[in-house]
Amino acid sequence: MQLLDGKTLATKIKERIKIEVDALKESGQKVPHLAAVLVGDDPASQAYVRNKVRSCDEVGFESTLIKKDDAISEAELLDIVRDLNEDPYVDGFIVQLPLPDHIDAEKVNLAINPKKDVDGFHPMNFGRMTLGLPSYLPATPQGILFMLKEYGIETSGKKCVVIGRSNIVGMPVSILLSQKRKTGNCTVTIVHSRTQKIEEEIRKADIIVAAIGKAHYVTADMVKKGAVIVDVGINKVDDPSRKRGYRLVGDVDFDDVADKVSWITPVPGGVGPMTVTSLIMNTLIAAKGEIYG
Repeated sequence: MQLLDGKTLATKIKERIKIEVDALKESGQKVPHLAAVLVGDDPASQAYVRNKVRSCDEVGFESTLIKKDDAISEAELLDIVRDLNEDPYVDGFIVQLPLPDHIDAEKVNLAINPKKDVDGFHPMNFGRMTLGLPSYLPATPQGILFMLKEYGIETSGKKCVVIGRSNIVGMPVSILLSQKRKTGNCTVTIVHSRTQKIEEEIRKADIIVAAIGKAHYVTADMVKKGAVIVDVGINKVDDPSRKRGYRLVGDVDFDDVADKVSWITPVPGGVGPMTVTSLIMNTLIAAKGEIYG
């Protein structure tokens, strides 16, 4: 068993991006600028945004954090989105999810200018991705593709099972891995809560992408020998031995499957760092006008 170490890979990619940003600075060109809108005090969201701001600092980007309490109205949030759309100094921005129940996340997403949608969630970017056209790819799926590519994992002709069908991970990563591309050409099956004999489907996989949000859902009896596992899950489980009273685990029972798999991502330190790095990559692309000019 070998680790798909997202933390180490993310550091290498950010070093490459920093070299490019330094060159932009030396030539007097504009430095990429990422803005993040954080609503409420959800601990996970706060941690994600902190990591994004820290990554901006590491590569030399400008960054702006707009923090609002969860009492903000939908109209006020849409005003913030409109202002960021119109701000010529901001190359890309994100509105961190989840949002409070009284705010329609889909309406907010649709209000974002696709040219600045570095999360890759807007229907225009999602549609371009589906058609194989240049677009900002959703950050987590893009991070997964980079990880498979950089570690030399063969995907062409392989059987891939994606567990989960969310618009953020499951659906886009299934599309990307099935497309005719260097890291692609898989035969992809999506399984979910309504799939019959789900364990049998998962057992057929050469590559498993687990994104179902259930701690230790995938166990050794569901994995064939030599499979590659990408664990997207981040779940809290009680652990009195830890100072904070819990620990983070994935959707895969790491210890249980370790002896059967060829490659696996750790949790934490696997997909998470690559998600943040993908967002940085998309912001650089936006600043250079590579997708929309």
